[in-house]
Amino acid sequence: MRSLTPLTLLLSAAMNAQTTVTVTTAPANADQVWYSLQNGTVRTAPLVEWDLGFEIAGFTASILVNTAKGIAVFKAPYAVGAWNSLDTAGMTNSWTQVYDSDTSWSYGALNQELTSDEFDLGWGVYNLVTHTVAGDSLFVVHLANGDWKKLRIDGLAANTYTFTWADLDGSNETTGSLNKANYADKNFGYFSLENNMALDREPLTTDWDLLFTKYTAFIPQAYPVAGVLQNRNVTCLRVAGMDPALAEWTGGYYDPHINTIGYDWKSFNMQTFQYDIATDRCYFVKDGSDQVWKLIFTDYGGSATGDITFTQELISAAGIDEAGAPAASIAVYPDPVEGGTTNLFIDAPGTHADLRVLDASGRVMIARPLDGALAMRTLPLDVQTLSPGAYIAQVQGGGYRVHSRFIVR
Repeated sequence: MRSLTPLTLLLSAAMNAQTTVTVTTAPANADQVWYSLQNGTVRTAPLVEWDLGFEIAGFTASILVNTAKGIAVFKAPYAVGAWNSLDTAGMTNSWTQVYDSDTSWSYGALNQELTSDEFDLGWGVYNLVTHTVAGDSLFVVHLANGDWKKLRIDGLAANTYTFTWADLDGSNETTGSLNKANYADKNFGYFSLENNMALDREPLTTDWDLLFTKYTAFIPQAYPVAGVLQNRNVTCLRVAGMDPALAEWTGGYYDPHINTIGYDWKSFNMQTFQYDIATDRCYFVKDGSDQVWKLIFTDYGGSATGDITFTQELISAAGIDEAGAPAASIAVYPDPVEGGTTNLFIDAPGTHADLRVLDASGRVMIARPLDGALAMRTLPLDVQTLSPGAYIAQVQGGGYRVHSRFIVR
């Protein structure tokens, strides 16, 4: 662990001051707001302007769908070759309606329904030889304007996503593209199917920590909520069931799940028709610079204003990570796990590491070595021996140790 430097001790005298902040997402939560804990609001953009979001960095080629806007997307039970003869009979009753993950940016709606093939990305299959992705899936999209479209992602090659959409009868077929180079150092590039237009909406990944937005959560069914999502390089410790003034920021698990703050710090009171704010919880957020901030939510104006009010306080300028550790990351997906099998995505240096799966009490439930190149790799993870509950996957290699939390149902 890092030790406190004289500079950190000097800074600590100024860390006790709380700042009250109000971020507005506008009436009806019409705006998305990217927020930096260090610098405040970085960018605001209308939620309704985009339909698809294409992952720029990362190795899952995630494609988001703006279901919070009112879009519905169904994955067709046919291969991409059925494009010209797509039969939508029984679609809303028997086809799978897909949504973005609310725990990871890496698994958008078009990445769902994975097979056992470790190179399956949902909408397409990764080619290990050509390092391209070929689309193999068909989707039907009900746009927010009421139009029904069929959609296929043709592929990802030469740094460019290509995709095709048309009316269900095949008319008005249009092909679009999005070049990742135009969105360098950002998480996603966006596209409007309604307007046939690529959109540059996000700040640089390094410039923001939290996204205040309307999104689809699972409680347990899909439902639109207003809340806070973390950037992919941000982790968060949620402390609940106690006076926030007594909460400790050390010793707990800093969760990379992007909905660790989420929406449930508030609840709607059916007697007062106002929102009640949970007073027994706070959030410690470790930003991309390893600074730790304490957040306490104090008010929500509802859809009338979209105002979210909280206090923020810099707790540690030193951070909690091990100094000098090489960059490494893992993710478990699908999450939650159903059926006893899932995948471990790992991007780490070296050719050997050790995997352990721990239960909520810290007991080691699974232990196995990981051998071979570990950069940008997908491995099957058998969890059939695990009872339903929460678990932590831990990978430790040369100079690093990384974690990913997951649920078994």
